[in-house]
Amino acid sequence: MMLKLTSLSWSLTSLPCNAATLDISSPKALIKKQCRFLGSASPRLTTSISRHNAVVSGEEYSSASSSALIVTEAKEKEDGSDGSKKSLGDQLRLGSLTEDGLSYKEKFIVRCYEVGINKTAIVETIAKLLQEVACNHFRILGFSTGGFATTTTVTKSNLTWVIARMHIDIYKYPAWSDVVEIETWYEGRGPIWGGRYWILKDCATSEVIGRATSKWVIMNQHTKRLEKISDDALEEYLAFSRRESRLALPEEQNGSLMKIAKLENPAEYSRQGLMPTRADLDMNQHVNNVTHISWVLEGMPQEIIDTHEIKTITLDYRRECRHDDVVDSLTSSEPFEDTQVSELNGSNGLAAATTKGSEEFRQFLHLLRLSGNGHEISRGRTKWRKKQSKIYPNHSV
Repeated sequence: MMLKLTSLSWSLTSLPCNAATLDISSPKALIKKQCRFLGSASPRLTTSISRHNAVVSGEEYSSASSSALIVTEAKEKEDGSDGSKKSLGDQLRLGSLTEDGLSYKEKFIVRCYEVGINKTAIVETIAKLLQEVACNHFRILGFSTGGFATTTTVTKSNLTWVIARMHIDIYKYPAWSDVVEIETWYEGRGPIWGGRYWILKDCATSEVIGRATSKWVIMNQHTKRLEKISDDALEEYLAFSRRESRLALPEEQNGSLMKIAKLENPAEYSRQGLMPTRADLDMNQHVNNVTHISWVLEGMPQEIIDTHEIKTITLDYRRECRHDDVVDSLTSSEPFEDTQVSELNGSNGLAAATTKGSEEFRQFLHLLRLSGNGHEISRGRTKWRKKQSKIYPNHSV
């Protein structure tokens, strides 16, 4: 396979391994430096690198170098140096790849229609922003041509990514007109699934105000069955995936790993006969995963909604939901067994272990099912903390 690197200037000047000091006439040193930054070497690719009229060759060139090519091309497309014309949306979007090209950051202003009665963003707003920044990350890499996060190989195989689990941990809700910066990255987890992760910061203070993790699997759009991703498609994703795992949540306090038991009848609370609207359908023609969050909240008792706010929410998605489905939302309280409660600890936002009373924190199990046959759509767990008395700017509309 021959890879043609038309512009080497960015990849050399921005790598934190002093690659810019390398002599281009020493290909082995150049390759060694790139592989040290991007991953271990592999003898899978024999590559020629052309720079102007000079050609250098390497006997062993890792697939990590193809990652450098993709990142370089994405950077050039992003700043317009490849000659392509950026769309108006791309010009106005407050997002860009990080220096290493393995993460994407974007800033968002919290709009008036994205907040609740407390003038702070609702949990659905947070979930939608996570989805938006993930989509934009794939777009800037040249993916998502045939659907969310799809590459050419995946599209030709009639495959698509579907979410299997979502976990959101919110330390502090942003208020109306606040600016939030969200960083996201993808990690390939082999041929079965991939992980996407997020960190949310308050731009004014640089405090981490939330973290999120998700698990995605490949589904055949025709058979509706899960499939292993092919080696060719996997290589496309691994090109911009981190070689070393980076945790969005501290391992010892990662509630996203907890198993969610199925809620059995009779439930303490229920809301029956929920139906999706046209606005709930996504580009794959099934109900958007954020709507599942809204339906979970519909099954909550009003006294909890009035006095508490969601601290964490975890959802396991078991079945797709169509536009004509009728859904029941079931909820039951669960003992708050975990006394290790995440709170802000200074400006880095790492979770601090504190013990709180049960009157301040509540925990619930949830089940979304089809009204007709009782088939499970998704199951979830929410943890709630008592609302704090806060005063927010009195904006006029």
